Amino acid sequence: MRLVAFASCESAYYKTMEAFGVHKRKILVDRVGDARDQQEEAKKQFQTTLARFKELTGFQGGDLESLYEKLNKEYERCDSEAQAVGARIDKVDDVADAMFAEWKKELGEYTDQDLRKQSAAKLKETESRCNQLLATMRRAEKAMHPVLAAFKDRVLFLKHNLNAQAIASLKGETSKIQDEIGLRLSIAMGGAVSLFSRRSPSPISRKSGMSCRQIS
Repeated sequence: MRLVAFASCESAYYKTMEAFGVHKRKILVDRVGDARDQQEEAKKQFQTTLARFKELTGFQGGDLESLYEKLNKEYERCDSEAQAVGARIDKVDDVADAMFAEWKKELGEYTDQDLRKQSAAKLKETESRCNQLLATMRRAEKAMHPVLAAFKDRVLFLKHNLNAQAIASLKGETSKIQDEIGLRLSIAMGGAVSLFSRRSPSPISRKSGMSCRQIS
């Protein structure tokens, strides 16, 4: 449903742009340029993040929490850049599909069969070149995925080490809590026993007012 709505919006966008003299071929060229620029931005971000991760290999102690926060932010930036690259390529793919669909449809409008064949041959050649371009861009996009996965693994490992440290630091607190609970239970139970003893005289004393020694 969302794809249909997106395609409908894009179709309306192309019609609006053509009304202003901006045709699909121009939009395609612009979007290819945008995708190329986005890939360059992603490449720079990945290089920056890699440099930050290299710092981790030389970590000699210090604020591990701060290091985790920095690396996690770098990873999130990389992930955002990778998604932006994919979105740019999708836009290139979409306008290319629209342009070639229009071209194929318009082949039927030729009355000169020779010109029609020439145009059909040019269509086939151009579509092939465009598909090669898209395939190259998709390969570059996919090449980011294993690098992202490696970054995420390191961030998670660092996070889990921090979790382990946090739990380990609570060992002393656990002992204190146990000691305090034990002391409070002892006081409370001792008080209860004492109170029970004062309020529970022996059955013989209550009935006769005599002690066990007097009875014997």
